[in-house]
Amino acid sequence: MKVSVVGASGYSGGELLRLLAGHGHFQLHSAIAHSNADESIAALHPQLAGSYTGNFAAFDIDLVCESDLIFFALPHGESGKLLEKHQELFTGKKIIDLGADFRLHSASQWERYYGGPHHGAWQYGLPELPGARAAIQRSKHVANPGCYATALTLSIAPFASVAKNVNFTDIVITAASGTSGAGRSAKINLIGSEVMNSLSAYKVGGVHQHTPEIEQAITAITGEKVALSFTPFLAPMPRGILASVSLPIEGLSKSGISELFASMYEGEAFVQLLPEGQWPQTKSLIGSNGIQLQVTLDEHVGRAVVIAAIDNLGKGAAGQAIQNANIMSGLGEGTGLTAIGVR
Repeated sequence: MKVSVVGASGYSGGELLRLLAGHGHFQLHSAIAHSNADESIAALHPQLAGSYTGNFAAFDIDLVCESDLIFFALPHGESGKLLEKHQELFTGKKIIDLGADFRLHSASQWERYYGGPHHGAWQYGLPELPGARAAIQRSKHVANPGCYATALTLSIAPFASVAKNVNFTDIVITAASGTSGAGRSAKINLIGSEVMNSLSAYKVGGVHQHTPEIEQAITAITGEKVALSFTPFLAPMPRGILASVSLPIEGLSKSGISELFASMYEGEAFVQLLPEGQWPQTKSLIGSNGIQLQVTLDEHVGRAVVIAAIDNLGKGAAGQAIQNANIMSGLGEGTGLTAIGVR
């Protein structure tokens, strides 16, 4: 199957190219990086030197639409503009957008957190949620979830089965992400001298753009109003997310909470519920499409606590995009992917 990656020079785009190189069923047709056109792929992504000898291409709608499957790995707002401009040419193509353009159903939420025109909503591409796989398989267009949204939604979703015991309007989250989550554009606060030996908060006070995405996803499976307080941190590492989720719960023991997670994620190749006493670590998941989870009960305050770790470029971006593409294409879901990290 011919594949194009639009936005191939970024971190997520580079990770897509790496995964495609070892996929077997997907063949890269074009790596589009308009501002880096004619530059060597391997020069910008040296980890790919053994896999790609060609150059990035400028955006050419005819070139892109020669592919059967298209990944958009563009800054937020850009894929929506492209699809609106070339709507007829994209008709019938399988498209996965790694940006946020088609994640939110609410135009007002989009305008509040992102700004600019709202381009509508596609099928949300988080396969482990109830009913999601069948819907993804039927879809031509899929919105890949955000990195924080993936880790946090999968941390909260198991509580849907005991919704009456949970207060979903009092969810408190702290999470730290590596610098690649901010994209490849040069920013002073992301240079090595600023990031090394420092942990810093950002987008504090309910303004992080993944907040409405998480609330929307949880409401869809619980039917309950969801409100969360989310404080993100920038960690001095290139990739990875470690998150802590706390929510009030009644009538369940520590073992009962663990059973909720075991029941929901039984048989899920990319979700690892760790043995008691073992806690998720970001370095265990680098290069993987896995998520590690651990759960407990803080009896002192009656709150469940979930700890989650993912690779923000793996399950949080490119890995999940390949997982969705496999489902859409009728392939084995894990084709070209692994839950095993490089420690």
